[in-house]
Amino acid sequence: MTQLVSWLERHQIALYLASIFVGVLLGVLAPAAHHLEVAIEPVLALLLFATFLGVPFAALGRSLRDVRFLAALGALNFVVVPAIAFGLSRFVADESALLFGVLLVLLTPCIDYVIVFAGLAGGASERLLAAAPLLMLAQILLLPLYLLLFIGPEGVAVVEVEPFARAFLLLIVLPLTAAAATQLLSKRHRIGSLIERTMLRLMVPLMMATLFTVVASQAGAVGAAALQLVVVVPIFVAFLILMAPVGAGAGYLFRLDVPSTRALLFSGATRNSLVVLPLALALPAPLALTPVVVVTQTLIELLGMVIFVRFVPRLVRGRKQP
Repeated sequence: MTQLVSWLERHQIALYLASIFVGVLLGVLAPAAHHLEVAIEPVLALLLFATFLGVPFAALGRSLRDVRFLAALGALNFVVVPAIAFGLSRFVADESALLFGVLLVLLTPCIDYVIVFAGLAGGASERLLAAAPLLMLAQILLLPLYLLLFIGPEGVAVVEVEPFARAFLLLIVLPLTAAAATQLLSKRHRIGSLIERTMLRLMVPLMMATLFTVVASQAGAVGAAALQLVVVVPIFVAFLILMAPVGAGAGYLFRLDVPSTRALLFSGATRNSLVVLPLALALPAPLALTPVVVVTQTLIELLGMVIFVRFVPRLVRGRKQP
Protein backbone atom coordinates (compact mmCIF):
# COMPACT_ATOMS: atom_id res chain seq x y z
CA MET A 1 0.00 0.00 0.00
CA THR A 2 2.83 2.40 0.88
CA GLN A 3 4.50 1.74 -2.48
CA LEU A 4 1.22 2.37 -4.32
CA VAL A 5 0.66 5.66 -2.49
CA SER A 6 4.21 6.76 -3.28
CA TRP A 7 3.74 5.87 -6.95
CA LEU A 8 0.49 7.85 -7.11
CA GLU A 9 2.13 10.90 -5.53
CA ARG A 10 5.12 10.76 -7.89
CA HIS A 11 2.89 10.60 -10.96
CA GLN A 12 -0.01 12.75 -9.73
CA ILE A 13 0.28 15.46 -12.40
CA ALA A 14 0.15 12.91 -15.23
CA LEU A 15 -2.75 11.17 -13.50
CA TYR A 16 -4.68 14.44 -13.17
CA LEU A 17 -4.19 15.23 -16.85
CA ALA A 18 -5.34 11.71 -17.75
CA SER A 19 -8.45 12.16 -15.59
CA ILE A 20 -9.30 15.39 -17.39
CA PHE A 21 -8.70 13.79 -20.81
CA VAL A 22 -10.90 10.77 -20.04
CA GLY A 23 -13.56 13.09 -18.63
CA VAL A 24 -13.59 15.14 -21.83
CA LEU A 25 -13.92 11.98 -23.96
CA LEU A 26 -16.80 10.61 -21.90
CA GLY A 27 -18.55 13.96 -21.70
CA VAL A 28 -18.41 14.47 -25.46
CA LEU A 29 -19.16 10.90 -26.53
CA ALA A 30 -21.80 9.95 -23.94
CA PRO A 31 -24.81 12.30 -23.82
CA ALA A 32 -25.89 10.86 -20.47
CA ALA A 33 -22.61 11.89 -18.83
CA HIS A 34 -24.17 15.16 -17.70
CA HIS A 35 -26.00 13.17 -15.00
CA LEU A 36 -22.63 12.90 -13.22
CA GLU A 37 -23.26 16.48 -12.15
CA VAL A 38 -25.06 15.19 -9.05
CA ALA A 39 -21.80 13.56 -7.90
CA ILE A 40 -19.71 16.77 -8.02
CA GLU A 41 -20.54 18.00 -4.53
CA PRO A 42 -20.18 14.61 -2.75
CA VAL A 43 -16.82 13.89 -4.41
CA LEU A 44 -15.57 17.41 -3.74
CA ALA A 45 -16.72 17.18 -0.10
CA LEU A 46 -14.73 13.94 0.32
CA LEU A 47 -11.67 15.55 -1.25
CA LEU A 48 -11.91 18.50 1.11
CA PHE A 49 -12.45 16.18 4.09
CA ALA A 50 -9.18 14.44 3.21
CA THR A 51 -7.49 17.81 2.71
CA PHE A 52 -8.68 19.15 6.06
CA LEU A 53 -7.42 16.00 7.79
CA GLY A 54 -3.92 16.92 6.67
CA VAL A 55 -4.13 20.39 8.25
CA PRO A 56 -3.27 20.67 11.97
CA PHE A 57 -6.26 22.43 13.49
CA ALA A 58 -4.02 24.10 16.03
CA ALA A 59 -2.58 26.09 13.11
CA LEU A 60 -5.97 27.58 12.18
CA GLY A 61 -6.07 29.94 15.15
CA ARG A 62 -2.63 31.29 14.29
CA SER A 63 -3.67 31.72 10.66
CA LEU A 64 -6.70 33.82 11.60
CA ARG A 65 -4.40 36.13 13.55
CA ASP A 66 -2.19 36.59 10.48
CA VAL A 67 -3.46 40.08 9.62
CA ARG A 68 -0.87 40.61 6.88
CA PHE A 69 -1.92 37.50 4.94
CA LEU A 70 -5.62 38.25 5.33
CA ALA A 71 -5.04 41.84 4.18
CA ALA A 72 -3.14 40.58 1.11
CA LEU A 73 -5.92 38.08 0.39
CA GLY A 74 -8.59 40.78 0.59
CA ALA A 75 -6.66 43.30 -1.48
CA LEU A 76 -5.89 40.78 -4.22
CA ASN A 77 -9.35 39.20 -4.47
CA PHE A 78 -11.55 42.24 -3.91
CA VAL A 79 -9.52 45.15 -5.30
CA VAL A 80 -7.05 43.86 -7.90
CA VAL A 81 -9.06 40.97 -9.35
CA PRO A 82 -12.26 43.03 -9.89
CA ALA A 83 -10.23 45.58 -11.85
CA ILE A 84 -8.73 42.82 -14.01
CA ALA A 85 -12.13 41.13 -14.41
CA PHE A 86 -13.73 44.39 -15.52
CA GLY A 87 -11.00 44.99 -18.08
CA LEU A 88 -11.22 41.48 -19.52
CA SER A 89 -15.03 41.57 -19.59
CA ARG A 90 -14.96 44.50 -22.02
CA PHE A 91 -14.28 42.02 -24.82
CA VAL A 92 -17.81 40.59 -24.35
CA ALA A 93 -19.53 43.77 -23.16
CA ASP A 94 -22.06 43.60 -26.02
CA GLU A 95 -23.17 40.03 -25.21
CA SER A 96 -25.16 40.08 -21.97
CA ALA A 97 -25.07 36.31 -21.28
CA LEU A 98 -21.33 36.09 -21.89
CA LEU A 99 -20.67 39.29 -19.93
CA PHE A 100 -22.67 38.09 -16.95
CA GLY A 101 -20.96 34.69 -16.98
CA VAL A 102 -17.46 36.16 -17.14
CA LEU A 103 -18.10 38.59 -14.29
CA LEU A 104 -20.05 36.13 -12.16
CA VAL A 105 -17.21 33.63 -12.08
CA LEU A 106 -14.20 35.96 -12.07
CA LEU A 107 -15.51 38.09 -9.21
CA THR A 108 -15.87 35.18 -6.76
CA PRO A 109 -12.70 33.71 -5.21
CA CYS A 110 -12.53 29.94 -4.72
CA ILE A 111 -13.02 28.47 -1.23
CA ASP A 112 -12.78 24.74 -1.92
CA TYR A 113 -10.27 22.97 -4.19
CA VAL A 114 -7.90 25.96 -4.10
CA ILE A 115 -6.84 24.57 -0.71
CA VAL A 116 -5.88 21.27 -2.34
CA PHE A 117 -3.97 22.73 -5.28
CA ALA A 118 -2.16 25.30 -3.11
CA GLY A 119 -1.08 22.51 -0.77
CA LEU A 120 0.25 20.44 -3.67
CA ALA A 121 2.41 23.41 -4.72
CA GLY A 122 3.82 23.93 -1.24
CA GLY A 123 1.44 26.74 -0.36
CA ALA A 124 0.13 27.53 3.13
CA SER A 125 -3.13 25.60 2.76
CA GLU A 126 -4.00 26.00 6.45
CA ARG A 127 -4.11 29.78 5.98
CA LEU A 128 -6.47 29.47 3.03
CA LEU A 129 -8.61 27.08 5.07
CA ALA A 130 -8.81 29.56 7.95
CA ALA A 131 -9.66 32.38 5.54
CA ALA A 132 -12.38 30.44 3.64
CA PRO A 133 -15.33 31.68 5.77
CA LEU A 134 -14.13 35.27 5.43
CA LEU A 135 -13.74 34.93 1.65
CA MET A 136 -17.23 33.45 1.35
CA LEU A 137 -18.84 36.20 3.43
CA ALA A 138 -16.98 38.94 1.57
CA GLN A 139 -18.00 37.69 -1.87
CA ILE A 140 -21.65 37.34 -0.84
CA LEU A 141 -21.63 40.98 0.26
CA LEU A 142 -19.49 42.42 -2.56
CA LEU A 143 -20.70 40.48 -5.63
CA PRO A 144 -23.98 42.47 -5.89
CA LEU A 145 -22.02 45.71 -5.56
CA TYR A 146 -19.59 44.78 -8.34
CA LEU A 147 -22.41 43.62 -10.62
CA LEU A 148 -24.23 46.91 -9.96
CA LEU A 149 -21.11 48.85 -10.95
CA PHE A 150 -20.18 46.73 -13.96
CA ILE A 151 -23.59 45.75 -15.38
CA GLY A 152 -26.30 47.80 -13.67
CA PRO A 153 -29.39 47.08 -11.54
CA GLU A 154 -30.30 44.02 -13.64
CA GLY A 155 -27.10 42.35 -12.49
CA VAL A 156 -28.00 42.67 -8.81
CA ALA A 157 -31.55 41.43 -9.26
CA VAL A 158 -30.52 37.86 -10.12
CA VAL A 159 -28.02 37.30 -7.27
CA GLU A 160 -29.25 34.84 -4.63
CA VAL A 161 -27.61 33.95 -1.32
CA GLU A 162 -28.92 30.36 -1.16
CA PRO A 163 -26.36 28.74 -3.52
CA PHE A 164 -23.51 30.37 -1.60
CA ALA A 165 -24.91 29.32 1.79
CA ARG A 166 -25.52 25.76 0.61
CA ALA A 167 -22.00 25.41 -0.80
CA PHE A 168 -20.52 26.85 2.39
CA LEU A 169 -22.32 24.29 4.52
CA LEU A 170 -21.67 21.27 2.27
CA LEU A 171 -18.11 22.05 1.15
CA ILE A 172 -16.64 23.86 4.15
CA VAL A 173 -18.60 23.36 7.38
CA LEU A 174 -19.44 19.67 6.96
CA PRO A 175 -15.99 18.40 5.82
CA LEU A 176 -14.23 20.68 8.30
CA THR A 177 -16.34 19.47 11.23
CA ALA A 178 -15.87 15.84 10.20
CA ALA A 179 -12.10 16.33 9.92
CA ALA A 180 -11.88 17.99 13.33
CA ALA A 181 -13.91 15.18 14.90
CA THR A 182 -11.72 12.55 13.20
CA GLN A 183 -8.50 14.20 14.40
CA LEU A 184 -9.90 14.30 17.94
CA LEU A 185 -11.01 10.67 17.69
CA SER A 186 -7.61 9.56 16.38
CA LYS A 187 -6.00 10.72 19.64
CA ARG A 188 -8.20 8.38 21.67
CA HIS A 189 -9.23 5.48 19.45
CA ARG A 190 -7.52 3.39 16.79
CA ILE A 191 -10.46 3.72 14.39
CA GLY A 192 -9.86 7.47 14.18
CA SER A 193 -6.24 6.96 13.21
CA LEU A 194 -7.27 4.36 10.63
CA ILE A 195 -9.79 6.73 9.02
CA GLU A 196 -7.22 9.53 8.99
CA ARG A 197 -4.47 7.42 7.40
CA THR A 198 -6.85 5.94 4.83
CA MET A 199 -8.24 9.29 3.69
CA LEU A 200 -4.79 10.85 3.42
CA ARG A 201 -3.68 7.93 1.24
CA LEU A 202 -6.71 8.53 -0.99
CA MET A 203 -5.84 12.17 -1.73
CA VAL A 204 -4.60 11.55 -5.28
CA PRO A 205 -7.48 9.19 -6.26
CA LEU A 206 -10.00 11.66 -4.81
CA MET A 207 -8.51 14.51 -6.80
CA MET A 208 -8.63 12.34 -9.92
CA ALA A 209 -12.28 11.51 -9.22
CA THR A 210 -13.14 15.18 -8.72
CA LEU A 211 -11.46 16.27 -11.95
CA PHE A 212 -13.06 13.43 -13.91
CA THR A 213 -16.55 14.07 -12.50
CA VAL A 214 -16.52 17.81 -13.10
CA VAL A 215 -15.12 17.53 -16.63
CA ALA A 216 -17.24 14.56 -17.76
CA SER A 217 -20.47 16.13 -16.50
CA GLN A 218 -19.86 19.49 -18.19
CA ALA A 219 -17.87 18.73 -21.37
CA GLY A 220 -21.00 17.98 -23.42
CA ALA A 221 -22.61 21.35 -22.64
CA VAL A 222 -19.40 23.17 -23.51
CA GLY A 223 -19.02 21.23 -26.77
CA ALA A 224 -22.60 22.00 -27.83
CA ALA A 225 -22.03 25.74 -27.45
CA ALA A 226 -18.40 25.75 -28.58
CA LEU A 227 -18.82 28.31 -31.38
CA GLN A 228 -20.48 30.81 -29.05
CA LEU A 229 -17.87 30.26 -26.36
CA VAL A 230 -14.78 30.80 -28.49
CA VAL A 231 -14.55 34.44 -27.42
CA VAL A 232 -14.46 33.69 -23.67
CA VAL A 233 -11.66 31.11 -23.82
CA PRO A 234 -8.88 33.71 -24.35
CA ILE A 235 -10.38 35.78 -21.51
CA PHE A 236 -10.09 32.94 -18.99
CA VAL A 237 -6.65 31.92 -20.25
CA ALA A 238 -5.47 35.53 -20.01
CA PHE A 239 -6.82 35.76 -16.47
CA LEU A 240 -4.74 32.77 -15.35
CA ILE A 241 -1.62 34.09 -17.08
CA LEU A 242 -2.04 37.53 -15.52
CA MET A 243 -2.72 36.24 -12.02
CA ALA A 244 0.57 34.34 -11.77
CA PRO A 245 2.83 37.44 -11.69
CA VAL A 246 0.16 39.59 -10.03
CA GLY A 247 -0.28 37.09 -7.17
CA ALA A 248 3.48 36.66 -6.75
CA GLY A 249 3.93 40.44 -6.79
CA ALA A 250 1.21 40.92 -4.17
CA GLY A 251 2.97 38.44 -1.90
CA TYR A 252 6.21 40.36 -2.31
CA LEU A 253 4.56 43.73 -1.59
CA PHE A 254 2.93 42.40 1.58
CA ARG A 255 6.25 40.74 2.58
CA LEU A 256 4.74 37.27 2.87
CA ASP A 257 6.87 34.16 3.19
CA VAL A 258 7.10 31.68 0.31
CA PRO A 259 4.28 29.29 1.39
CA SER A 260 1.92 32.23 2.02
CA THR A 261 2.80 33.85 -1.31
CA ARG A 262 2.06 30.62 -3.14
CA ALA A 263 -1.26 30.30 -1.32
CA LEU A 264 -2.09 33.92 -2.18
CA LEU A 265 -1.28 33.35 -5.85
CA PHE A 266 -3.57 30.31 -6.01
CA SER A 267 -6.37 32.19 -4.27
CA GLY A 268 -6.18 34.99 -6.81
CA ALA A 269 -6.10 32.62 -9.78
CA THR A 270 -8.86 30.16 -8.78
CA ARG A 271 -12.50 31.13 -8.91
CA ASN A 272 -15.66 29.87 -7.20
CA SER A 273 -17.19 28.26 -10.30
CA LEU A 274 -18.66 25.21 -8.54
CA VAL A 275 -20.45 27.50 -6.09
CA VAL A 276 -21.81 30.02 -8.61
CA LEU A 277 -22.87 27.35 -11.13
CA PRO A 278 -26.23 26.69 -9.36
CA LEU A 279 -26.83 30.42 -9.38
CA ALA A 280 -26.06 30.59 -13.12
CA LEU A 281 -28.38 27.63 -13.81
CA ALA A 282 -31.26 29.50 -12.17
CA LEU A 283 -30.96 32.56 -14.42
CA PRO A 284 -33.79 33.57 -16.81
CA ALA A 285 -33.93 32.41 -20.44
CA PRO A 286 -32.11 35.43 -21.97
CA LEU A 287 -29.06 34.41 -19.91
CA ALA A 288 -29.27 30.70 -20.75
CA LEU A 289 -25.69 30.68 -22.05
CA THR A 290 -24.27 31.99 -18.76
CA PRO A 291 -23.97 28.57 -17.03
CA VAL A 292 -21.95 27.23 -19.96
CA VAL A 293 -19.61 30.22 -19.67
CA VAL A 294 -19.07 29.31 -16.01
CA VAL A 295 -18.42 25.67 -16.93
CA THR A 296 -15.94 26.75 -19.62
CA GLN A 297 -14.00 28.68 -16.99
CA THR A 298 -14.03 25.59 -14.76
CA LEU A 299 -12.49 23.38 -17.45
CA ILE A 300 -9.83 25.95 -18.32
CA GLU A 301 -9.04 26.55 -14.66
CA LEU A 302 -8.67 22.84 -13.88
CA LEU A 303 -6.13 22.47 -16.67
CA GLY A 304 -4.44 25.65 -15.48
CA MET A 305 -4.22 24.41 -11.90
CA VAL A 306 -2.49 21.21 -12.98
CA ILE A 307 0.11 23.41 -14.70
CA PHE A 308 0.29 25.81 -11.74
CA VAL A 309 1.13 22.97 -9.35
CA ARG A 310 4.40 22.52 -11.27
CA PHE A 311 4.95 26.15 -12.29
CA VAL A 312 4.27 28.12 -9.10
CA PRO A 313 7.04 26.51 -6.99
CA ARG A 314 9.49 27.63 -9.69
CA LEU A 315 8.02 31.13 -9.85
CA VAL A 316 7.85 31.66 -6.09
CA ARG A 317 11.02 30.36 -4.48
CA GLY A 318 12.92 31.08 -1.29
CA ARG A 319 14.14 34.66 -1.27
CA LYS A 320 15.05 37.44 1.09
CA GLN A 321 12.15 39.60 2.11
CA PRO A 322 12.42 43.37 1.48
